[in-house]
Amino acid sequence: MPSNGMSNDQPTAAVLLIGDEILSGRTRDINLQQIATYLAPLGIPVVESRTVADVQASIVKAVNELRVAYTYVFTTGGIGPTHDDITADAIAAAFGVGIGEHPEVIAMLSERYAEMKTEFTPARRRMARIPHGASLVGNPVSGAPGFQMENVFTLAGVPQVARGMLEDIGPRLRTGAVVHKVTIRGIGLREGDIAEPLGALAAGMPDVAFGSYPWFRSLGDNGVHLVASTIREDLIEDVTQRLEGIIAATGVKPERIVEDTK
Repeated sequence: MPSNGMSNDQPTAAVLLIGDEILSGRTRDINLQQIATYLAPLGIPVVESRTVADVQASIVKAVNELRVAYTYVFTTGGIGPTHDDITADAIAAAFGVGIGEHPEVIAMLSERYAEMKTEFTPARRRMARIPHGASLVGNPVSGAPGFQMENVFTLAGVPQVARGMLEDIGPRLRTGAVVHKVTIRGIGLREGDIAEPLGALAAGMPDVAFGSYPWFRSLGDNGVHLVASTIREDLIEDVTQRLEGIIAATGVKPERIVEDTK
């Protein structure tokens, strides 16, 4: 394995940002920042970042170079429904495998679009194309999943969706320490109501990774999940109480959903 300046016991990561819109300046990237911020409390430093265009050969070359140099690679962008979303095909090519519609994803998306009374078009079916042998990465924001091929995690380019996918990835990573997680839900809570105090809490607790994930299925079935992850077990109870306090201050009852130490 090429030298990356870290010890053999230190897991490392690289981020591959994919998209013409980033290189042209039309889109300002924040995925590198939020991936690095999420991984830092887990003891996984981001050692390298690259940005490539929507060109399959460029993506394949970068993926194959990075995946042998670092413990983990995170790609963002290019797994949507449009013709230039070619990342899934590029990942399949990089690993020398085929690609096709994943039956679980087809079923999930079909149900989701039916609930929204929206046509499940051929373009939208593209989001169900997964490289053969890949495992799915859950998407708590918009449903369409990312995927994992060995040590490469492929995330959406939309920052809120990419950040949500990290919650499913975290427990899969070798951190050298147990990752502790807690999720607090507020039914009827609006994300804007807690953005400022949540930002202040995150700034004051650098050893904790925070996520905020709104959902809206219908009137009366909407709200926000707040998630905190850390390798410091001694912080979990404190951060739980603080998150509950932030939600309660809006007049919404906080509900603890998950406390996972796996």
